[in-house]
Amino acid sequence: MIDWARIHKKGLFIEPAQAYIDPPFASSCALITHGHADHARAGHKHVIATTQTLDIMALRYGADFAEHKTALDYGQSVQVRDVMVTMAPSGHVLGSAQIILDYQGKRLVAAGDYKRKADPTCAPFEVVQCDVFVTEATFGLPVFRHPDPHQEIEKLLSVHRLFPERTMLVGAYALGKAQRIITLLREAGYNQPVYLHGAMQKLSLLYEKWGVSLGNWQAATADISLAGKIVIAPPSAFGTSWMRRLHDPLICFASGWMQVRQRAKQRGVELPLILSDHADWDDLLATIEQVAPKQVWVTHGREDALIHACEMRGISAKALSLIGYDESEQ
Repeated sequence: MIDWARIHKKGLFIEPAQAYIDPPFASSCALITHGHADHARAGHKHVIATTQTLDIMALRYGADFAEHKTALDYGQSVQVRDVMVTMAPSGHVLGSAQIILDYQGKRLVAAGDYKRKADPTCAPFEVVQCDVFVTEATFGLPVFRHPDPHQEIEKLLSVHRLFPERTMLVGAYALGKAQRIITLLREAGYNQPVYLHGAMQKLSLLYEKWGVSLGNWQAATADISLAGKIVIAPPSAFGTSWMRRLHDPLICFASGWMQVRQRAKQRGVELPLILSDHADWDDLLATIEQVAPKQVWVTHGREDALIHACEMRGISAKALSLIGYDESEQ
C-alpha cells in the first residue's frame, strides 16, 4: 500500500521527506500535529506546523525552540523534498492539524489527536479521504461513548447552585480543555468571572489573541476570596499548598477518562465531568467510514478493538504501537 512511511526510532518516519511526525526526540525535521507536550517538543532543527501550534510551542519552550520553523495555514502546502505536506484541522485544540502527505500518487493522512464534537475554541475536524489513515485510539473501546458536553457543563452548574458557598475546583488540561470549559460555561449562560490557576493564564491569553472569546476570567490569586467561585486548575495543582487557599473545594475533574469510575475514585473526584478532546468509539468508526481509506494505521490507544472493527468492515488495519504519548488527562 504505502512503503515510504514506517516506524523508526520510536516515531513515524516519512522516508522521502526525511521527516518524523510528532517525534518524541530531537530530529532534523518534525511535522507537528498540535501543541500538547507529548506531541510537540523542543530541540528539533526544523519544525513544520500551523501558526497557532508554533505560537504555543514558543510560549511553552521559548522563541528558540527550533532552529527553523515553517508555518502552514489550513489548506496550505509546502514541499518537503519529494513529499507535498498539507495541513487540515483536526478539531482537537487550537491549531491542531491532520498532516496530509502526498507522494507518488498515494496519500497518507496522519490525523494526530482529534475529536468530532463541536468546539468553538478550535477549527472543526475536516474529512480528508486518503489511501492510508493514521488514527489515534485513545478511547478505542465500545464502552467509551462521550455524552453531550453541554449536558456535562449543566451538571457542573447544577451542583454549583446546590453548594453556592463552596469553591468549584475543576481539574483540566491547561491547553485546550480549560478554554473549552470556559466557552461551554458562557454558552450555558454563566457570565460570572472564572478563576484560573497560573498555569492556565498565558495559554488563555494566546487563545484570545487568536480570536477565541473567553469572557471575564481572572487569576486565582491568594488575595481573592474564591468561596462560591468556579476555579480551573491543572491536575498537578491538586494536593499542593496552592489548594489551601480555596474555601471547602468541591473537586471536579474534566476528562474522557471520568467515565471510568475507578479513575474518579482514585483522584478523590466528587463530580466527574466526562468531557474529552478525543473522538469516542462511535466517532472513531464514523470518521474511518467517512475518510474511506484502503488501510488504517492505529496509534497510541486501544489498538486491538479498533483494528478488529476495521477488519469487520473490510478495511485492512494494523497497529503502529508508537510510544511516548500520554493521554491521561484529556
